[in-house]
Amino acid sequence: MLTASLSPIDLDWLAWIALVPLLISLKGKASLVALKLGLLTGLSHYLTLIYWIVVVLSHYGNINFILSLAVLSLLSLYLALYIAFFALIFVSLAQDRLSSFWGAGVWVTLEYARAHIMTGFPWCLLGYSQYSRLPLIQISDISGVYGISFVIVLVSILIYRIFFVSHLLRKGKSIGIEIILTSFLMGSILVYGHNSLIEKADTDLEGKGLRAVVIQGNIDQSIKWDPGFQKQTLAIYNNLSEKSVDFRPHVIIWPETALPFFFQDRSYLSSEVFKTAKITNSHIIFGSPAYAKDNDTILYYNRAYIISEKRVYDYYDKVHLVPFGEYVPLKKYMPFVHRLVPAAGDFSPGKKVRPINAPDFQIGALICFEAIFPDISRKLAMQGADLLVNITNDAWFGRTSAPYQHLSMAAFRCIENGLPMARAANTGISAFILANGKIVSKTGLFIRQVLQEEIKCDGKKTFYSQHGDVFAILLVIVTIIRFFWILIEKRR
Repeated sequence: MLTASLSPIDLDWLAWIALVPLLISLKGKASLVALKLGLLTGLSHYLTLIYWIVVVLSHYGNINFILSLAVLSLLSLYLALYIAFFALIFVSLAQDRLSSFWGAGVWVTLEYARAHIMTGFPWCLLGYSQYSRLPLIQISDISGVYGISFVIVLVSILIYRIFFVSHLLRKGKSIGIEIILTSFLMGSILVYGHNSLIEKADTDLEGKGLRAVVIQGNIDQSIKWDPGFQKQTLAIYNNLSEKSVDFRPHVIIWPETALPFFFQDRSYLSSEVFKTAKITNSHIIFGSPAYAKDNDTILYYNRAYIISEKRVYDYYDKVHLVPFGEYVPLKKYMPFVHRLVPAAGDFSPGKKVRPINAPDFQIGALICFEAIFPDISRKLAMQGADLLVNITNDAWFGRTSAPYQHLSMAAFRCIENGLPMARAANTGISAFILANGKIVSKTGLFIRQVLQEEIKCDGKKTFYSQHGDVFAILLVIVTIIRFFWILIEKRR
């Protein structure tokens, strides 16, 4: 049920009851048994959620299928530990007053930890299941996605306590307080969301107008890095871009590494990109690998450029790299492990998160899975980005659920920061997302397509943009204090 509540199945209502079977199974269990039950739940969830890793490794990475299954199993086991720890801690809280709130706090604490430990992997946190429920998720501009996870788990535990813990109903008082508080919280969130949607709808009529075009080139991954296919790749992007001339775009957006060569080496291929900018009379944002010399070492970067017909205005080097996709962690200890991306060498992270500048606007570029890390988008918003642009190459995922999941997470970055987003994906899903998180247009998978949209950028800073994950951090602090208090009580 946890997996089915997320994209692409999108049975989002299941998220509100998905944990109830686990909670029932934990009733009266010892700590070790609870840990095992939580681990089983986590494995069931993650093996079905991120099965696409096998496709990435075996089909595109040319890694043995059995070894690919082993990698999936190990990663799923690691992620399952967080649900196992939730189960372990919950059995110690189950008899407490307000245990629904304590349990939801534990869940968010563990999600926050998962987003940061070992560079972080916050893929498909529970709150993302509600990405299409716009009135509910507007509170993310205060709490981030963690606020949505909190209320889902809160309601799940409350349902369990109402229907499956009969002695609480006989006592009445404790469960009654939780019902009242939860009802008040949910009502407040929905009222806030409704008013916020009305306010953002009015704002969409104001602010800076930007005509943007997204190009989905649909370049086959098996030939993408073939030098003999470079001219044809460039011709595809040029021809699709020129179709948008009548729209008079301010900016045209191509995907991550749309140019599979070093654009910085001024060549015939580079000059063709400048010609397209001249023909369309617009700026072009695109991805290309880049390099720089550091003494005797050559460093490679995954770079996003913005150019006009005459010059390169600015660029951004990807800061949060994909482990094993763009670099190999602990490479000197694992010389037998190679990256999946066939380029000149391991990529190096960029120096800092910052917008890329054009004459009349600033772009917050998010390269590939940087869009799943809330803090990167927040830093871009605080530095004055007018528009978030996510350029990615999701061809690695094939026709799995991953491209749908990737898009659903990107929508939250818009709400959190009050900024619209243009998303250009090589093989899809490309999209335009409004500041309220609504996906107003999107492409299909593995088709060649052009999207055009005029979007408004008002530049207002949200509470989340200014203060970040204050909600989640407060829950982490309170949960840790409560956890140690439980340990002290048990020792007594």
